[in-house]
Amino acid sequence: MRILHLDQNHPLLIEQLANAGHENEENYTISKEATEKIISKYDGIVIRSRFKIDKQFIDAASSLKFIARVGAGLESIDIPYAESKGIYLISAPEGNRNAVGEHALGMILSLFNKLNQADAEVKAGHWNREANRGLELEGKTVGIIGYGNMGKAFAKKLQGFDCEVLCYDILDNVGDAHARQVSLAELQKKADVLSLHTPWTPQTDKMVDEGFINAFAKAFYLINTARGKSVVTSALVTALQSGKIKGAGLDVLEYEKLSFETLFTSKEEMPDPLKYLITANNVLLTPHIAGWTIESKQKLAQTIVDKILAKF
Repeated sequence: MRILHLDQNHPLLIEQLANAGHENEENYTISKEATEKIISKYDGIVIRSRFKIDKQFIDAASSLKFIARVGAGLESIDIPYAESKGIYLISAPEGNRNAVGEHALGMILSLFNKLNQADAEVKAGHWNREANRGLELEGKTVGIIGYGNMGKAFAKKLQGFDCEVLCYDILDNVGDAHARQVSLAELQKKADVLSLHTPWTPQTDKMVDEGFINAFAKAFYLINTARGKSVVTSALVTALQSGKIKGAGLDVLEYEKLSFETLFTSKEEMPDPLKYLITANNVLLTPHIAGWTIESKQKLAQTIVDKILAKF
């Protein structure tokens, strides 16, 4: 097959496809419009998130047999239309689930122990021990929404901390030895920490809004390593200000561009809720890197290669 690579990935991806007899072409700067003019020549494309694969693109891709996204989700692709054209869709959540689980755990531990705040204070010459007294995860209840690859990997990391782990998912019978599946109402009643591990869908869009937050019986910590648009930032800020949310670890933001590569080009563009987040001591922000490790780069590429070769 003739395969077009639109984003740079681990070199093993191209090497192993070539060894299997496939022809690889790389173009990491071509625009969506220019790609649409040549895509009919290709049997497959490999992409991360550089642009959206929409109906117009798919119509131009008359020979396309597969689209492989080197990442966990497929939200940048018009899935129903691609499938209606017989195009096989491939993603690789198995490749970065461990990285996401470790990142989410790191965020909890950092927030509980005020590591970033304490670090900044000591570097500024302040030795504030009592103000930086931490919390222990032992005895707390961690609620996970979305119990697929990412949620399960995170729950596994929590073993050994002697905390209760609950999960909620739209699918039945996904709980396991690491997390007990419960209703959303029970999770909201018991959770001290909420960690999101859901894909972006119409159901998860703006899911964490004022009503959702206020349904929690206790003040809680929020961790989001999933998708930024699942959390209404203004509602999060209101909850942080009131103390309903004790702290937040956010690897993703509502304001991210579709490509996940940029946020804002100037401070003037920055919405007020984001201005609050970047100055809050109890908010930890990272630039969509939860699944972005040295190891996951290789694992993601290997997962994609394995799935392409298994099918073709």
